[in-house]
Amino acid sequence: MSPISIALIILAVTVILFIWEPVPIIVTAIGASIAFAYTGLIDVSDIFAGYNSTTIVLLAGMMVIGSSLFHAGITDLIGEKMVRVTGKSERNIILATLVVSCILSSVWIFGGDGWAYDIGFGGVDHVLASGEDVNVFVFDTEVYSNTGGQASKASNIGQVAQFAAAGKTIAKKSLAEIAMTYGYVYVAQVAMGANMNQTLKAIAEAEAYHGPSLIIGYAPCEMHSIKGGMTNCQAEMKKAVDCGYWNLFRFNPALKAEGKNPFTLDSKAPAGGYQEFLMNEARYSSLTRSFPDRAKELFALNEETAKARYEKLLRLQKMYEA
Repeated sequence: MSPISIALIILAVTVILFIWEPVPIIVTAIGASIAFAYTGLIDVSDIFAGYNSTTIVLLAGMMVIGSSLFHAGITDLIGEKMVRVTGKSERNIILATLVVSCILSSVWIFGGDGWAYDIGFGGVDHVLASGEDVNVFVFDTEVYSNTGGQASKASNIGQVAQFAAAGKTIAKKSLAEIAMTYGYVYVAQVAMGANMNQTLKAIAEAEAYHGPSLIIGYAPCEMHSIKGGMTNCQAEMKKAVDCGYWNLFRFNPALKAEGKNPFTLDSKAPAGGYQEFLMNEARYSSLTRSFPDRAKELFALNEETAKARYEKLLRLQKMYEA
């Protein structure tokens, strides 16, 4: 049987199962993926690469939360309260729905590092400085991923990218520190593969905080050329945090108002393996082939800068304890 025929059969069965739902939809979706792999139409690694997407996990989590509110009866309770207050007037119910939606609404802005650190920084800064209850989530790939892999202000020392073929010589911009200087902006750095609980806690705290928030998530992408491919991106996040390349922390101004330390450093001291981490990604290792001496110098500077950054975060934590 031809690959086209096999693919059409799997697709037809999947659609039928989706419509009639004899089994949960998620089971059908995973089953179809396994079927495509079993028949050799696609590689197993290609199937599960999509499940590493932070965006998909985030959206799925939001759907679960919404479903939980519905099944817990919270949405029904809100609806009953609204009807009691407004009566049966259609116009009043619509008006009340709009008011409740505005009160309960959550505004999130999602973007990449090229936008947040670089070409759109003025707009991001304006939103954060407004003091409004707006949440900004930045997926930090440390490069212009969508436009061909150009270096940005989020790119790190020694990283090879377009316009930085010999390795970037300037340190990465600290967007989180800039936002923290306002004093009233919730700020967090997360890496889902390194610490899922810390990521979810940061999102929940940002949502609960009445004011602007900025969450910066470490986001490995295809431009990094990780050994083993994107199926290893979650593991790569953990390596980045363990060796000190990426730091996890949260700054919550609401805690300061309660007399508590607003800054929480969630990362432990670097455990070593920094250079090994860099060599696991072609965006760095490629420099050793084209400019070996320069690579050694820049990679050493990259690690020194990371160590200094962690020491600075420790001092920042002590400063807020006073």
